[in-house]
Amino acid sequence: MKQLKMYPTSLNDRYLDEAVECLEQGGVIIYPTDTLYALGCDALNNGAIERLCKIKGVDPRKQTLSVVCSGISMASEYARVDNEAFRILRRNLPGPFTFILPASTTLPKIFKGRKEVGIRVPANPIASALADRLGHPLLSTSIPQDEDGVDPATVALEYEGVASLLIDGGEGEGIPSTVVDITDSRNPEIVREGKGELC
Repeated sequence: MKQLKMYPTSLNDRYLDEAVECLEQGGVIIYPTDTLYALGCDALNNGAIERLCKIKGVDPRKQTLSVVCSGISMASEYARVDNEAFRILRRNLPGPFTFILPASTTLPKIFKGRKEVGIRVPANPIASALADRLGHPLLSTSIPQDEDGVDPATVALEYEGVASLLIDGGEGEGIPSTVVDITDSRNPEIVREGKGELC
């Protein structure tokens, strides 16, 4: 697995382009977010999504899939965001939250029949730059990590032969995002407590 060392405070354009090219070719990458390291692929590539789901043992017909977006405007292309939901997103993003929203019809066929999609806009410049350069979201699933944090080299060994590329953004935190269901935006429901306090 190729490893690219890059810090959120100092983005490397060449490395970002290399990672995006890998995504465009249907590859699976490992990258840092503002919570855990994550496995990601092009969220509009059905083959890549199926491969990622197989790696994680996720059944896309039964589990809510999450996408990482560069900002709220990109998120609103792939989820239905009413006025109240928009206000919640604007107050809390970018940040360590996964918001469950009604899925829009622009998502690929693997999402068909799924009424919901998880939306992430991490406060990590590497994650948002990947989505921005790709031009649409990454399907993303976090890598289980100890509460003490994670060493990217350990992650690379664990997923050797599975992921094509790892962006090493330094040691990651071991706290997952807070998951908030806002399918009914007037009654937000915290599904999982994690990093971050909902505003």
